[in-house]
Amino acid sequence: MTAVANIVILTGAGVSAESGIATFRGPGGLWEGHRVEDVCTPEALARDPALVHRFYDLRRAAVDAVAPNPAHHALARLDAAWPGELLIVTQNVDDLHERAGARRLLHMHGELRSALCAACGARHAWHGALPPATRCPTCGAPALRPDIVFFGEMPYEMERIEAALARADLFVSIGTSGAVYPAAGFVRAADAGGAATLELNLERSAGSAWFDETRLGPAGVLVPAWVDGLLAS
Repeated sequence: MTAVANIVILTGAGVSAESGIATFRGPGGLWEGHRVEDVCTPEALARDPALVHRFYDLRRAAVDAVAPNPAHHALARLDAAWPGELLIVTQNVDDLHERAGARRLLHMHGELRSALCAACGARHAWHGALPPATRCPTCGAPALRPDIVFFGEMPYEMERIEAALARADLFVSIGTSGAVYPAAGFVRAADAGGAATLELNLERSAGSAWFDETRLGPAGVLVPAWVDGLLAS
């Protein structure tokens, strides 16, 4: 492999699962007992705001009961030590990367600890319950909603992600299904730019064939070992 200076890392539900956070789709295609269409679409929010807000209130509370695992800590260690460009793009809406110490990080699907004003677009750090019709501290409208990218909405900071992928020497996907776009297409974008590509996953993903290399196992084992090897080189 050519010399690595710039790295883009994509993390998914498989990283946080080892901390005890439920993965996106459980048995029967349900998300923590709910159909995705009932809790993660703009239509669901309009149809039953109380259900959607309560669902994310419970998820926000659940994050308080878990802690970062060795995969989160290893990526934070890489973030602190890596001299080149590094961007951790997470599909996860928890704050476990931040609590482990990662700083060069963006949440493409939003954050549980953030509230978004549907009226003015302002974002506010948020802890605790977020009832429907909560007023925005910026504009006063009763329009705060969970700052989560619902199905049918554009993920955050795509231009920044695409620019980082174009500059990357190495793209690493950790704990993702390879089935949710646009993130599932990142490996091909990185490959088109000449980057080496590596997948670290519990099992082969829907996009495994696009990677130069796939390593299978728990993120809490694979990620620290990969970070140790990269920093040693």
